[in-house]
Amino acid sequence: MSADVGGGDAAPRALGVAALLLAATDALQSRLGAVAVRGELSGFTRAASGHCYFALKDSDGANALLRCAMFRRAASLLDFGPRDGQQVEVRGRIAIYEPRGELQCVVEAMLPLGAGSLYELFLRQKARLEAAGLFDAARKRQLPSHPRAVGVISSTAGAALHDVLTTLARRAPQVRVIVYPSAVQGAEAPAQLVQALQRAGERREVDTLIVCRGGGSIEDLWAFNDEAVVRAIAASALPVVCGVGHETDVTLADLAADLRAATPTAAAELAAPARDELLQALAGQARRLQRAQRQRIDREAQGLDLLATRLAHAMASLRPQRQRLELLAQRGQAALRQHLHAAAQSLSHLSASWQRAASAGFERRNTRLASLADRLALLDPQQVLSRGYALVENAARQVVTAPSQLRAGERLTISLAQGRADLIAREVKPRVD
Repeated sequence: MSADVGGGDAAPRALGVAALLLAATDALQSRLGAVAVRGELSGFTRAASGHCYFALKDSDGANALLRCAMFRRAASLLDFGPRDGQQVEVRGRIAIYEPRGELQCVVEAMLPLGAGSLYELFLRQKARLEAAGLFDAARKRQLPSHPRAVGVISSTAGAALHDVLTTLARRAPQVRVIVYPSAVQGAEAPAQLVQALQRAGERREVDTLIVCRGGGSIEDLWAFNDEAVVRAIAASALPVVCGVGHETDVTLADLAADLRAATPTAAAELAAPARDELLQALAGQARRLQRAQRQRIDREAQGLDLLATRLAHAMASLRPQRQRLELLAQRGQAALRQHLHAAAQSLSHLSASWQRAASAGFERRNTRLASLADRLALLDPQQVLSRGYALVENAARQVVTAPSQLRAGERLTISLAQGRADLIAREVKPRVD
C-alpha cells in the first residue's frame, strides 16, 4: 500500500540494494548483451584459484578504467601470458560486482593486440639505457658479505618497508638499519628517490642500500622506470639491491641495480646474511679448527714420543762414553790437584829464595850506602872548615885557590866553621917554590 505525498503523485517503490544491483545488471545485459572491449592491461594478477583480475585502461589516453574478472575456465584457454601495459581485446558481458557495487566485465576470451603506450615507452627507455651500458653485468658490484649497517629507501607508509624491517630484525638483528624516506609513486617520486640515493651516498653511514616498494600496476611502478632514478642507482657510491613489486614485475631500476630481488622481503634477505646461519658457520669453523688442532697435537705428540724413544736409545748407547768421561774427569781433577800442590810448593820455595836474595841484596846495598855516606861526609866542606881551614871567595863569589885570582885592595869573603868574615887584601904574594 502506498501513501500520497505532495500533490498526489505516486512515490517510487523502494528496493533493496541487492535487488537494485541485480536489476541494473539485467538492464545492462539486456541493453548491451555480449561486448568486445579494447584497452591496455593494468594490475593483472592471477589468484591461486586460477581466476584472473585486472583492469582495462583506454588506450587513447582518456581517463577511464574498467574492472575485469576472468574466471579459471576462461583463463585456462589463454594461449599467451598477459602482462601490464599490453593492448588486448576482451569479449564478455557487463555485470555489477555486488559486494562492492562496482561495474565490471566478466571476460570470456582475450586476444593480444600489441604493447600499450607505457610498455612501448618502457621498451624504448630500456634499449637506450642498455646501449649506454647502465645494465652491463661487468659494472655490477658484489654486496658486502657482512654489512654493519643497511640503508632502506622506501615510503614510510608502505607495507614494503615494514616487510624489510621485520625481515632484517628477524634474520640479522646485529645489523643497524637506516631509513631514507621517499615517495615511491606519483609525480614527486623520481626526484625524491634520486635525492635519497644521493643523500645515502654522501653520508656513507651504511654498507648496502635497499630500494624497494610493493607491487602494483605498471603506472604504480613507473617511478622506478624514470631515467633519472635509473642513472642515480647506476651511479650510486654504495651497492644497491632493488626489490620492487612482485616476482613478475621488472623495472629499469632492477636492471641497473647491483642485485635484483624478486620482492622487498627477498631484498632484505639478500642484503644481510642471517645471524643464525653465521653462528652455525662460525660454530662449524670452530669445530673444524678444534679438530685440526687436536689432530696436530696428536701428530706432534706422536713425534715427541718417537723422539723420546730415539733419545732413550741414544742415551743408552752413550752410557759407556759418559762413564769413561766421568773417570777421565776424576783423573783430571786428581792430576790437577797434584799439579797445583807441586806448583804451590815450588812457588813457596821460590818465594823463600827470593826473600833471602832480596835480604842479602838489601844488606849489601846498605853497607855500600853507608860507605859512600862516610866518603861523602869526608868531602863535606863544612867538615874541612871544622878542622881549621877557611874558604876564600872574591867579590864575584868565586872560590879563590891561587894568588893569581887576587888583586891588592880587592874585597874578600872568608867562610869559617862558625861563620864568615869580610876582608880586604892588602898585598898578594905568590908562593915561591
